[in-house]
Amino acid sequence: MNAFGAALYGLGTALPLVIGAAVGLRWSLPRRVLAAMMAFGAGTMIAAVSSELFEPAFTQSGIVIAGAALFAGAGVYVVANHLIENRLGPAAIGWALMLGTVLDGVPENTALGVSLTSGGGLVLLVAVAVGNVPEAVGGAALMRDQHNFGRARALGLWSVTAAVLVLVTVVGFLLSDAIPATGISAVQAFAGGATLAVLADSLMPEAYRDGGWWVGMATAAGFLVAFGLG
Repeated sequence: MNAFGAALYGLGTALPLVIGAAVGLRWSLPRRVLAAMMAFGAGTMIAAVSSELFEPAFTQSGIVIAGAALFAGAGVYVVANHLIENRLGPAAIGWALMLGTVLDGVPENTALGVSLTSGGGLVLLVAVAVGNVPEAVGGAALMRDQHNFGRARALGLWSVTAAVLVLVTVVGFLLSDAIPATGISAVQAFAGGATLAVLADSLMPEAYRDGGWWVGMATAAGFLVAFGLG
């Protein structure tokens, strides 16, 4: 594995963002379809948080460090999301989904880059990529419908986000030897906490609101797919 290979892994998580944003901006998907996609993505991320992010952090550094980083990740997202909601009101969900993509994507992709040095990362890659699609579809569509974003502007914002994810994957890979084990654990647990907060505050409530009670089955399907890959 080299830096080019790490960039390809990063691209594998980032490209779904651009594709999802383009779909969300071009077509108005049925609300139930979008809800099912969000719920499926939530299920994959639940599996990724437990098996690919928090568990290795807990095993490496213990409950104190891993738990503190988990709460830090959740807290950063919750506070930032609250500030956005106070400024934009209920229509802020589109911005919230983009914020969640950044806050959980940066440490996730950093952890992905680090894990590539030991031959891992495939499960996390798939889970993040699957989870990114509905976030981008839903976030871009809501930016268009509730914030009157032009397609070019919204797609540009999501493309910049995607480029950042590729960059941090490569940086994580290149710095893997210099990052102490405790630091890696903190990054992993922080990503897990931010992801859980995104799911609880934004993605899953929106999926349930638009899709109803049956989206629980889509969430279970997403969890099973990601768990099976692990």
